[in-house]
Amino acid sequence: MSSIEPVVLVHGGAGTISSDAKAAQLVQGVKKAAQAGYQILKSGGSVLDAVQKSVELMENDAIFNAGLGSVLNVEGEVEMDASIMLGADLSAGAVTVVKDIKNPIALARLVMEKSDHVLLASEGAKKFALKHGITPLAPGSLVTEATREALAKWKAKQVAALAELGTVGAVAIDSQGRLAAATSTGGREGKLAGRSSDTCMIGSGTYADDGVGAVSTTGHGKTIAKFCLAHSIIKAMEGGQGAEAATKGCIEKMTKKLNNTAGAITLSCRGEVGVGFSTNRMSWAYQKGDEVHFGVDQNQHDFEKI
Repeated sequence: MSSIEPVVLVHGGAGTISSDAKAAQLVQGVKKAAQAGYQILKSGGSVLDAVQKSVELMENDAIFNAGLGSVLNVEGEVEMDASIMLGADLSAGAVTVVKDIKNPIALARLVMEKSDHVLLASEGAKKFALKHGITPLAPGSLVTEATREALAKWKAKQVAALAELGTVGAVAIDSQGRLAAATSTGGREGKLAGRSSDTCMIGSGTYADDGVGAVSTTGHGKTIAKFCLAHSIIKAMEGGQGAEAATKGCIEKMTKKLNNTAGAITLSCRGEVGVGFSTNRMSWAYQKGDEVHFGVDQNQHDFEKI
């Protein structure tokens, strides 16, 4: 097999991003995340290392709805979901309804590598974290003033003030064609305590198969879960569609069928890039060689040399 040019592609969430200033911040965040993941690959790290690093950077940035920036449930708490998948053997790990974990994506990887399970939840996931060297933060450490204010607005108007902040994710391919995908979220603002999202569901939020491609999704969680969006894109590529056509086509089909929006990023097993979203905006970026490509608006595709 001929060598493939490595790519790390990330998204910072699809939604109604009304502020141009916030959109610019999100773009800067995804560019940094893509470059960090790419440097992991270039320095000899694995595709799993690359997607984990990219997602962790976004979990640590309060501008994104994951980790530190996670929106609050109806009781004012942060409950997070994450999943990760390796395309070589379909290994996968996920966590749901986890509290006080700085980087849920790191815990999801531990579930994949250190247990014979795919998904761990809530207190069980926290016990597993402690057993494997992840010390939880003090209760409530991930709640920010911005998310408190947003929840108060939501309770007053039943309007999701932070609906514009979606799930984050990353996909990567190395020179040997190995693929991985990772996705992390704080979920939906004002959700019931204990709600699980599509992000923790393999086939909905995340999927990777070295023979086909890798996908991470974002958007209206219940709709993505019903449609199994990530796996739908994989199946479309398996049927002969390219990464871009499969991504946009499946999102369009899902939105038409279920009347809700989503976004996704995709890499094919040949290193082709697919980016699509039916929301007005989704921040995304990828690095390939010495170029970083990025966008946030429909039909926007900018790039710069680094």
